Formats: sequence, structure tokens, C-alpha cells
Amino acid sequence: MASTPANATNQLPLFYNSLVPLSSQLHPTHGLKPREDMAFTAGTHAVPVTVDEFPIAQRHYPIVFGLGESPAPLALVGLNEGRNMYVSDGQWEKGAYVPAFVRRYPFMLAKLTPETQELSLCFDDASGMIAAGEGDPLFAGTEPTETTKNILQFCEEFEKAVMRTRNFIDELEKMDLLMDGEVTIQRPGLDQPAVYRGFRMVSEEKLQNLRGDQARKMVQNGMMGLVYAHLFSLGLISPLFERQFQAANPGA
Repeated sequence: MASTPANATNQLPLFYNSLVPLSSQLHPTHGLKPREDMAFTAGTHAVPVTVDEFPIAQRHYPIVFGLGESPAPLALVGLNEGRNMYVSDGQWEKGAYVPAFVRRYPFMLAKLTPETQELSLCFDDASGMIAAGEGDPLFAGTEPTETTKNILQFCEEFEKAVMRTRNFIDELEKMDLLMDGEVTIQRPGLDQPAVYRGFRMVSEEKLQNLRGDQARKMVQNGMMGLVYAHLFSLGLISPLFERQFQAANPGA
């Protein structure tokens, strides 16, 4: 099932176990340690992606939409809950695209209070990646270093991509193009076909029956290309199933 991932215990985003604002007063000597592994991603089968990533992500992973309201686009890195098939011994498979959602961790922009509209740079202080007197310094006195400025810029660009993604989803829903998805995989040697459900996808039938002006608008604003990137990527569900099958049945 491709439900939108989250930290179930406290509703923080996927991967995050806590969130504190980065501050020169509280973290004057803290630095960002080199990322040694991707083990924190090993327990997920679906990673959120933005529309900016569709062109490259669709070459590596099936892109589906989650369930519920405002279903986020998700890159499937596994077909079973809690298993990332692209991480082994803590390392992401070489050559496979690493989603921006993963690369952003342990930082993110967040509201410090429900009332404010301002987003502040925060980090997961349980990540072990930020420590006093270690790594690349985040502050020089009270001023952010280039490391911190680059992190902030990345997070700001990510938030803009998230907004573009929400607008894309809103348009898909307005046109009623999303449907419950189902993929049947028949593998030689298996008595019964494997059926993968629990996600949403664009309905090709509804897409083909759009009015001319609607289709033209989608071509002009770039939505049509994104939709087809999603649809083409669904062909990767079978190879992902095979990868999973081989991992569970070596030599089969």
C-alpha cells in the first residue's frame, strides 16, 4: 500500500523524530557531520517527490499518488510496507536517484507556532548528524556560515517545489483525473498473480476524454508532461516486484 508516509508516533514528517529551530544562541559551535549512510531510509517503501523531480525520478521508480485528501506523489522504493529495496548496508544504490526529501534531512523549514506564517530552519536533533564542535560549522559567531546558507537555500527551493506540487494535485482533482490504482503482476513460477493496490493514479481513460481546451491548457502549462512521466513510470512496478522477489528468494 502506498500511504503517504509520516512518523506515526508524533505526526512529524517521514524520517523526523524531533524538530528544533537552528539558532546561533543555542547552537553556536554546532556543525554538520558528513552523511555516513542512508540507514534512516531503510524502513520506508515510499518517499515523497515533487513535480520538479518527475522527469528524473520516473526513470528509476514508479511514481504513484497516496490516498486521502491532497494525495502526495510518492516514489516507490519497495512494494512492502517498511522495506526500501534501494538501501543495502546503509547505502543507497549507486546510480539510483536520491529524492530531495531524503537529501533535505535532517533539516526542514517549519512554523514555530500555529499562528505564524513564517517558516524557520529547523533540524532533527535526534539524527546524530549535527553536533557541537564537529563537522562543518553552521555559525561563525552570530552569522550563518556558507554551509547554513546553502542548506537554507535548498530548503526554500524544496518548499517552492512542494507548492508547485500541491497546485498540480489540486488541478488533477478538479478535473477528476485520479482513480484508485491496481497493478497485476504475473511472474512465471507463481501460482497466483501478485496484485498491488492501495494507491491512486491518473486515469488514462479520463485523460483521453478531456475536452480539447482542457488538454491544450495541460500541454501549455506543463501538466501533460508530468502526467505522462507518472504513467510511464508505472511500468517500473514489475521490475520492482522482481527485485523484491529475488531478494526474498535468492537464486530463484
